[in-house]
Amino acid sequence: MIAIIDYGMGNLRSVQKAFEYLGFEAVVTDDISVMEQADKLVLPGVGAFADAIATIREKGFDKVIYSAVKAGKPFLGICLGMQLVFDKSYEYGEYDGLGLIPGRVVLLPDNVKKPHIGWNDLNVKMRSPLFDGLDEKPYVYFVHSYYLETDAPVVSATTFYGKEIQVAVQKDNIFALQFHPEKSGDTGLQILKNFAEL
Repeated sequence: MIAIIDYGMGNLRSVQKAFEYLGFEAVVTDDISVMEQADKLVLPGVGAFADAIATIREKGFDKVIYSAVKAGKPFLGICLGMQLVFDKSYEYGEYDGLGLIPGRVVLLPDNVKKPHIGWNDLNVKMRSPLFDGLDEKPYVYFVHSYYLETDAPVVSATTFYGKEIQVAVQKDNIFALQFHPEKSGDTGLQILKNFAEL
């Protein structure tokens, strides 16, 4: 069973529907005991980093995430959920993230329209099980104004938006995507299927 962590932000139902369409059991939950019983955890999200991390800590979901990751359960962060995985965000201030992977979340370059909304192709940089079965130049759907910067050897894909930006990472059993697989057509469904089958 896949637990989709409900901390009150984001299009959780659309992620759940995508997994269900693929034939996998997925529940949207804010119940820690359900999260602990799950085989895999998904942290989606749309909205402000500061509010999200505050709610996650207040509800004790951070402890569940740390424990699941330590136990080797596959974990997937999507959009804001990806950004929360890293050390810091500079979205309207400076905020500490979950610190699962070193990196910082910063505003997109000055020379581009914000938010970045629409389809971009992925430049796959590292073999990742999430990308099995994809086209050579897969296109995915983005909605974001902030993006990741990391020097850690974890970047599995980038895209070009004003400059090359890091949009997918993988470290052991932790996976994170800046784009929305649940809105990315067949490519996104294949990525979610790959995650569900880990």
